[in-house]
Amino acid sequence: MSGGCGELPPLICLEDCDGNWGKYINKVFAVFYRDFIESQPKYNNKWVRCRREPIFQGKEAGFWHCTSTGDQEDQRKPDLRRCERIGWIRFAIENCLDVNVDCWTNERHGEVHHLVWLREELLVVLAERRRERDGFEYYQLITAYIPEESYKVKLRKERDRSRNG
Repeated sequence: MSGGCGELPPLICLEDCDGNWGKYINKVFAVFYRDFIESQPKYNNKWVRCRREPIFQGKEAGFWHCTSTGDQEDQRKPDLRRCERIGWIRFAIENCLDVNVDCWTNERHGEVHHLVWLREELLVVLAERRRERDGFEYYQLITAYIPEESYKVKLRKERDRSRNG
């Protein structure tokens, strides 16, 4: 592992847009678009891509999963803490070898997931993918969120089990 990964990208706060939700969500989306649509980070030497479909309000599904909560696609609720940290997602992925970032693998719903936990604050979930037509392997950004304190206990146990083999 390397030393410190440097300074986190700044939070993007609703107050920075004078409380204007439309202006704010567009500002948050601009960061997501830059980090995952215009270009993609790499994790374990494979590209990380976001889920594009379904498009909702002109924005990719992967964006909504990183900025809102809920099980029903059309009923997700905005999560300001996720929105504020949108710039941290790529930062965490690109600094996965840093001492402030924990990474491990688990299986969920029959898929291999890679978890990237930045400073025990932001958890990024990536799924292994393989395109059928040509075998291209990549990671899909599933979500990123701030785990509740009670869930952090479970994540720490899972991470520690993974480290100990």
